[in-house]
Amino acid sequence: MQNFFYDNLLLVPAVAFVFSVMVKWVFSIIKNWKLDLSVALWSWGMPSAHSAVAVSLATAIAIKHGIWSDLFAISMAFTVIIIYDAINVRFEAWLHATAINKYIWEKKFRESLWHLPSEAFAWSLLWIIVAVWLYYL
Repeated sequence: MQNFFYDNLLLVPAVAFVFSVMVKWVFSIIKNWKLDLSVALWSWGMPSAHSAVAVSLATAIAIKHGIWSDLFAISMAFTVIIIYDAINVRFEAWLHATAINKYIWEKKFRESLWHLPSEAFAWSLLWIIVAVWLYYL
């Protein structure tokens, strides 16, 4: 049995990326009551598009090549780095932006940069489900 998405493995993270951008647009519409297409270019906010790409690709590689393959080990290492960045490094950037904004008495730097660990975990589960769903499609 052939699977179009798993024969063309890069389509799995591409679908997850598009889905994450669409969800971000929906959240933006609900919050702001207007359609803002620039949301697709945001590198902050949930869901995290870069985490969606990393988690879905690692899941697809695990399904196609197995969890003991070198490809999965490499993709998992990069996924951990990306999610670590989304949670920790961006948290530090938020702390810096908040402090700088406080001392210059105006909001020049975006403060909402980081993701909570619970958000990263919950959305990662969704990207795993998307990758598994594409396998059985």
